[in-house]
Amino acid sequence: MDRHSQAWREQVQRLNDSYRTQGVGKGSLVLSVGVRAAGQEFVAAALAAVREFTAFGADNDPYGEHDFGAFSIEGERVFFKIDYYDLVLCGHSADAADPEQTHRVLTVMLASEY
Repeated sequence: MDRHSQAWREQVQRLNDSYRTQGVGKGSLVLSVGVRAAGQEFVAAALAAVREFTAFGADNDPYGEHDFGAFSIEGERVFFKIDYYDLVLCGHSADAADPEQTHRVLTVMLASEY
């Protein structure tokens, strides 16, 4: 599948959405120090907001991959980002649309930590 094709982007989007909303696929979740320090209720609210996020648009999703989002919880701006790694986490995935060779890393952080 050509990396620049609409079909490739849609496949990456489906894989990202499946991992982000249901935890389906190979991946890891990383919570930043600031998110963890905000307490269990904040963490639970942030993870729920990541799962429920649908406000993808040209400003935060220019490539149509559903790999970034931003929202506020308790007045705190929170970001999430999905990055694509090879299966041993030593480098980038050769093809983010191929679930057999991609390990997704979903990072949730405070905007102030970026």
